Amino acid sequence: MRVLYPEVNEKKVSNLLTLKGKDIVVVGLQPWYYHVGSNCKDIASRLAEHNRVLYVNKPLNRKTWVSKTKDEGVQLHYDLVKESGNKVEKIKKNMWQFFPASVIESINWLPSTSVFKKINYVNNKRFAKDIESAIKELGFKDIILFNDNDIFNGYYLKELLSPSLYVYYCRDYLRGYDYWKKHCDTLEPELIEKADVVVTNSEYYANYCSSYNASSYYIGQGCNTRLFNADTAYEMPVDLKNIPYPIIGYTGVLDIERLDEEIIAAIALQYSNANIVLVGPEEENFLKSKLHNYSNIHFLGRKKLQELPAYVNAFDVCINPQVKNEITKGNYPLKIDEYLSMGKAVVATRTEAMRMFEPFTYLSDSPAEFADLIEKALTEDNDKLRTERIVFAGSHTWEKSVEKLSAIINKYLS
Repeated sequence: MRVLYPEVNEKKVSNLLTLKGKDIVVVGLQPWYYHVGSNCKDIASRLAEHNRVLYVNKPLNRKTWVSKTKDEGVQLHYDLVKESGNKVEKIKKNMWQFFPASVIESINWLPSTSVFKKINYVNNKRFAKDIESAIKELGFKDIILFNDNDIFNGYYLKELLSPSLYVYYCRDYLRGYDYWKKHCDTLEPELIEKADVVVTNSEYYANYCSSYNASSYYIGQGCNTRLFNADTAYEMPVDLKNIPYPIIGYTGVLDIERLDEEIIAAIALQYSNANIVLVGPEEENFLKSKLHNYSNIHFLGRKKLQELPAYVNAFDVCINPQVKNEITKGNYPLKIDEYLSMGKAVVATRTEAMRMFEPFTYLSDSPAEFADLIEKALTEDNDKLRTERIVFAGSHTWEKSVEKLSAIINKYLS
């Protein structure tokens, strides 16, 4: 597929690769207090090396506010703002997280998108007012607003906050999800169109966004190779010690809209002498999966990001058994870089976004082929292949991605 978005001329912008002395406000789908990694958190952390960054946690909605059961992070947000209102908390030098106090209405159930937009404007006004209080408290001026894929909460923020530059970061095809698609089919194209700049983590998304905004750029994807490091001596996680080898492992959210349970079932049946280990939180739609009935499939639950390398290190083969749909087609699979950075053999579903990984992974087109490729991955693995995987993953750094982002922002601010 021909990439239609404009390229950044690296020779011309070599002196612009570092963004310095700016005040940046980051909004997005994932709060800072969630103990899982995210592109946005990595980007924000690196931007804070030379700029001041306010990382805004998403506002609590009415449904969450009145719920009697809240997860740990949300409970923290709830307790803080209930006690003292808006809360700014320092993360590190030049970087703060913000807990907005306003409660937004839960309106995604509305059948009419036009009605949704009107009430969403009220929600955005509440959110923007909170953000303005944090901006004032920190003394931020001429802010750059970076929106990490938050279509609803970020829809009117350009108009309400009047940033010097509004950057929309597209890293997921939210229109493919049941929750989002009702209103996203209208709102995301409109949001992309009105953004000053759009950046993406996959070429597929850059092409998608360029149909609505010519100022759409692919900035690549980073991987924390210092954390996922094959040279580190890892202790065996306690909950793996009693699981016999060989271990076929997956790390990440368990979600029926993303993972193909037929592939995982086929692996469990074909390799009855092996154990499949799934590390990550389960979405509600996965809790009722038939995979819970297999004795050689183990669900180890959510782990902190810092714990994941020890699990990956213990796997004989790493897998990413994605279902093929609009969501996964162009989605950059960060976990593949993390697996490869550890030198691991990887078997994955063949998607548009996986094409660049083909020389270093085993790509499958069916559940049966996926199971067969695991055997190939086990038997072919050697030191030469492990080294090649590590070198390839090492070329995908957050430093390079943020350099591209910085060059683009500098270009549009000049």
